[in-house]
Amino acid sequence: MVHTEVVSPSNPCARVLLVDDHPALLRQVARLLAGEFEVVGTLPDGRDLPQTVAARHPDLVVLDITLPGRSGIELARDLGQTSGGTGIVFLTVHADLDYAREAFATGALGYVVKSRLASDLIPALRAALAHRRFVSPSAELGELAQESASKNHLIP
Repeated sequence: MVHTEVVSPSNPCARVLLVDDHPALLRQVARLLAGEFEVVGTLPDGRDLPQTVAARHPDLVVLDITLPGRSGIELARDLGQTSGGTGIVFLTVHADLDYAREAFATGALGYVVKSRLASDLIPALRAALAHRRFVSPSAELGELAQESASKNHLIP
């Protein structure tokens, strides 16, 4: 089931699809992105993700890792094979180096820890649109954040 919370700013902006199983978080993220990004829909799980991406053509998908049914990592792998140019930014509670490495192995461009949502999500989305990696700065992710900062080149 697709829940739509479309933001209609007066200027053209990147189209973002949100996937998280917490409705309050989906609303919070949609409000945060209002004005700079167009939220083309929200999903509570990944069941309808491929069809929604095909129908809504988002530039970016903001994807939780821990979802009912299939994990965000599995969904990202599938999207990488089928969605063409749709970028993926993970938004997760997991400040864990192994999860982050696995997320980037799927082709994701961003890894944002939910505790840093307000400060990191918009910069992560901007980086993804520029084909650059973003990692929330944290002690747990420090090694990966440093790698991304030092090697932050255009991703082919």
